[in-house]
Amino acid sequence: MTINNGSRRLHRLLVLAGAAIGLMAAPARAELVLSQVVLDLMPAGPPRADVEAFNNGEERMYVVAEPASILDPGTPQERRVASNDPAVSGLLVTPQKMILEPGERKLIRIAAILPRSPRDRIYRVTVKPVVGELAVSGSALKVLVGYDMLVIVRPAVLTDTITARRAGTTMTLTNAGSTSVELYRGRQCNAAGADCRDLPAKRLYAGADWQQPIDPARPADYLVKSGATVKPMRF
Repeated sequence: MTINNGSRRLHRLLVLAGAAIGLMAAPARAELVLSQVVLDLMPAGPPRADVEAFNNGEERMYVVAEPASILDPGTPQERRVASNDPAVSGLLVTPQKMILEPGERKLIRIAAILPRSPRDRIYRVTVKPVVGELAVSGSALKVLVGYDMLVIVRPAVLTDTITARRAGTTMTLTNAGSTSVELYRGRQCNAAGADCRDLPAKRLYAGADWQQPIDPARPADYLVKSGATVKPMRF
């Protein structure tokens, strides 16, 4: 299941280098592939996970991993605080620098080293190649693709209290629980269960609100995923 929305930020980072203005050239492509881009560290499992980094290109690749804490995620006060010190952030990322030869694979270990907090701890880990010298002569374009991984460290006790407020054609969902949830397969249908309109999907972090336009005459149905548990909810 994939949720395409800004909160997840599972986007690729593009870095352009080289390219003389007005000249067209075929790009020299260095492709970094990660085995996963969302790490969900549940309380019943180990507080760590390994991500495989694979150089699918034809050139040597220099890769960095840059961790950051996401404070007040999903709220207007959300901010990203970069920190390479795991004693401060609570997240150990190793190695933070590596060299990948063409076709080579290496593991990046990501581990939560602090006791679990009453609410999710949210992190982003940017894994990206850094620009090296172009392997072709003359004007060229080198495209380097990186990832912004999402890391969720769940609390010891998961609560997923989702409440709804309606005001005319606007519905506000609030996550009053301790952990983030994914809302997907949202629909509004008539009383016969027909004439349905799809609703957008969303990862709703603990303590965050989400507003969306609705038909005030119809209920809103969602599947709500909290950790490994999925349940239908009507708002």
